[in-house]
Amino acid sequence: MTDSPLHIAFLWHMHQPYYKDPFTGIYRLPWVRLHGTKDYLDMVEILEGFPEIKQTFNLVPSLLQQLNDYIGNNARDIYLDLTMKEASELTDKDKMFILENFFLANWDNMIRPFPRYYELLVKRGMSFVKGELTRAIKYFSGNDFLDLQVLFNLSWIDPMFREKDPLLIELVKKEKDYTEEDKKILIDRQFDILGRIIPKYRELNEKGQIELSASPFYHPILPLLWDTESAKIAMPHVRLPRKRFSHPEDTVRQIRDALDYFEKTFGYRPAGMWPSEGSVSEDVLRAVNAEGIKWVATDEEVLARSTGRGLRDSSGNITDMPALYKPYSFADVSIIFRDHKLSDLIGFAYSGWSPKNAADDLINKLLHIHSSLPGNKPHLVSIILDGENAWEHYKNDGHDFFKYLYERLSNEKRLKTTTVSDYLKIDSGEKLGKLHAGSWINANYSIWIGHEEDNLAWDYLTDTRDDLAMFEKLNPARPLDEAWKAIHVAEGSDWNWWYGDEHQTETQEEFDELFRLNLMKVYKAMGKEIPPNLFVPVLREDRSISPEITIRGFINPKIDGIVTSYYEWYQGAYLAVGKSGGSMHKAESLISHIYYGFNQHTLFLRVDPKKSFDDFPPETVFSVNFIRPFPFRINIAPKGRFVNAELFEKRDDSWEKIKDITEIALQDILEIAVSFKDINAKEKDELNLFVSAAKENEEIERCPWRGNINITVPTPDFEAIMWY
Repeated sequence: MTDSPLHIAFLWHMHQPYYKDPFTGIYRLPWVRLHGTKDYLDMVEILEGFPEIKQTFNLVPSLLQQLNDYIGNNARDIYLDLTMKEASELTDKDKMFILENFFLANWDNMIRPFPRYYELLVKRGMSFVKGELTRAIKYFSGNDFLDLQVLFNLSWIDPMFREKDPLLIELVKKEKDYTEEDKKILIDRQFDILGRIIPKYRELNEKGQIELSASPFYHPILPLLWDTESAKIAMPHVRLPRKRFSHPEDTVRQIRDALDYFEKTFGYRPAGMWPSEGSVSEDVLRAVNAEGIKWVATDEEVLARSTGRGLRDSSGNITDMPALYKPYSFADVSIIFRDHKLSDLIGFAYSGWSPKNAADDLINKLLHIHSSLPGNKPHLVSIILDGENAWEHYKNDGHDFFKYLYERLSNEKRLKTTTVSDYLKIDSGEKLGKLHAGSWINANYSIWIGHEEDNLAWDYLTDTRDDLAMFEKLNPARPLDEAWKAIHVAEGSDWNWWYGDEHQTETQEEFDELFRLNLMKVYKAMGKEIPPNLFVPVLREDRSISPEITIRGFINPKIDGIVTSYYEWYQGAYLAVGKSGGSMHKAESLISHIYYGFNQHTLFLRVDPKKSFDDFPPETVFSVNFIRPFPFRINIAPKGRFVNAELFEKRDDSWEKIKDITEIALQDILEIAVSFKDINAKEKDELNLFVSAAKENEEIERCPWRGNINITVPTPDFEAIMWY
């Protein structure tokens, strides 16, 4: 036992993925704005009442960039646009989006405290099927939607601000029957809070009460950027992606850009870094050191693997406290290792306790550590966790817990909070002979690599980066900053967090699409055709587009551009375009349905326009794009009621014309017949195809937007089989 205090380093990691759509510039998800009003400011403002409490806040530069975008550039997100739209002008599509997404908040702690908000949730239903929203919106009045617009945003403002701001107090008291003016007042207050976040961090940092650290710019898993083979250190039998990704220069770029942006924001370069997800390796530590970083943090299991000594018994009790509760160093970089159990108690368990009991339990555990350690040297307990997502699971957004905890820590002389850099002045760390390559989750990278979806995402990224590097080499004068930014965004860890079976969220499709949109942006910046595979979701369940009706037999339609008979397409399949889009497909479709079918030798396609072909933009060109088994394309150029169709094959990255297609007609509908032989398709081959429309080489429509139409070339006995 020692009379000197036990030092405690709290490190709160503040992070959001980069939500900006690289094509529209609009943020696809609202979490920077909403966590900004609920979590980022109050976490530091609460410390002003406890001047003895010192803490470290890790701010990811891509989060700072998004905050600055909202504050300085009037950035928009889809949820904000639908909040500000007058309730009387909401379309049915808007209303369905609002009913689906404006209850994304903790129901017990954020919705129930507002009786009207909870009433609207019950009215919508605690569970629902998306297809039922068309019916549900009929039961919601304009005033219901206006109240929902207000209450969704109001619930995401921290209770600290709702209880202090006179206008917010009035909005809470009003409870319902809000006006458009109320909504404007609320959003003004929201942006006022956003504008105070960075200045407050700067102020408390300058006072010395908090330390600021950073993560790599777009939050990538640095060791995997350095070399995906590093995953084998912790997982020798892992199945890796098709291609090896090894770009140490990207690792350095993500670190250097982070430090530059941090310096631009706060006026100095940080001493410390939380590598994304606590992911470290020996190569990464050397790179971090070369960029001037003095300390990093990761998880205790990485320490156990590095030293080859277990730190806990089978019951989770610490067996070697002196080994855990001190810093180490590797490559002249100090490393602190989080107490996994204490950190997870705050992140996942204490929210279900009474605030006082939770705070007392943590203090008692810290005092037990203090009394169990030898008294001949100082010791450090590192408590490191997400600084934003846990608090919606706490009553009153965690404020009661923090107040009890900080009051006891302020008065307990045996415990002393510290910033990481302050403690390292006392002890910079014992040298490690080796550093295990792993993250804060299971001391490996299994969340981000190894699963089929994870590996497919890495393959998409590798192929796109390789194409960009080759293009840059051949076009050295071409400005490609936007393309490289899109690559670095796509290197972020957040996309693969949601791939695989480990995690689920209501907005997985958005993450998948944002990842692929950034890769698409690379090809757009190069002026090259977007590879068709990037339109296919990485998420397995979203890859195949199912038709409304499947093929049931051979068809032999007359190719004349009109519906000659109801029965000529009866045995074929059809796809409703509006139902196959997904959230990426925001624009109104030009095409309503695609029909398809075959006989033994020929594939038949039919395109039904949403309105008359005469009303399509001038110079519209349609394409039928075959991806498998071989890349072919049919370009269809309408000239009034005449239509010209040409078949192309892709050879050596260029399209070569093969022949003219003569069986084609365009009047009320577009019909075309294509010989399987002409596209080198044989029996039992799987065809993957989509239909697109373009104007001046700019794609304006893709059907289906997500995934492909899948057709298996029939055998001669196909019809006989279908009878059984």
